[in-house]
Amino acid sequence: MALGALIIKEKLGISDRETVEQIKDNPYLQYFIGMSSYSNETPFDASMLVHFRERINAELVNKVNQEMVKKMCLETSSQSTQKKQQHQKKKAVSQKIGEN
Repeated sequence: MALGALIIKEKLGISDRETVEQIKDNPYLQYFIGMSSYSNETPFDASMLVHFRERINAELVNKVNQEMVKKMCLETSSQSTQKKQQHQKKKAVSQKIGEN
C-alpha cells in the first residue's frame, strides 16, 4: 500500500493530501495500492506518506524493480516458448493434412 501510494504521488506530481484524496475517490487507485474493495473513506492519513517515504528508501525501490523485471522476463520467456510450441504443433498438423 505504501509503495503504491508513493508511486501515485510521484506520477501525478501532487501533494500528500491530494494523493490521499485521489486514492479515496478512485477505485482504480485503490486497487493499485492493494485494497480489495472500494471504500469512500480515506485509506490512511496524509501524514503517513511522510512515514512511508522515510521507510521506503531507494535501495528498497531498486530491489522491488529488479524483482519485477525478473518476473516479467520469466513470463515473457515462458510465453515465447508456448508460442513456439503452438507453431510447431500447427506446422505438424498442416504437414499431416498435406500428406493425406
